[in-house]
Amino acid sequence: QVQLVESGGGLVQPGGSLRLSCAASGSILVINDMGWYRQAPGKQRELVATITRSRTTNYSDSVKGRFTISRDNAENTVYLQMNSLKPEDTAVYYCNAQLIPLGVGLNEDDYWGQGTQVTVSS
Repeated sequence: QVQLVESGGGLVQPGGSLRLSCAASGSILVINDMGWYRQAPGKQRELVATITRSRTTNYSDSVKGRFTISRDNAENTVYLQMNSLKPEDTAVYYCNAQLIPLGVGLNEDDYWGQGTQVTVSS
């Protein structure tokens, strides 16, 4: 019953900021990598940013310097602070987590959130 629940999306003007959050819940042993991906209409889903359990980060060149990914391991939550937003940032943003659920196998599984719409427009 593992779920990823996202919040924080919405409509913002160019140059504005949004902070997305994604909380993992359920029978989880440990969460390894977490990340944010986005998909605009007519385009492939693309990487935005990832963060390991030890907080090593990786960013797409298109968002580097504007976005910051972080995580709270105690709360199983990952965040994406988005600053200096541009119209081309408009997309559905998806949270991803690679985690080990409680169970016999103890193998890593890949989970996705439902997606949250971010629209940057004047």
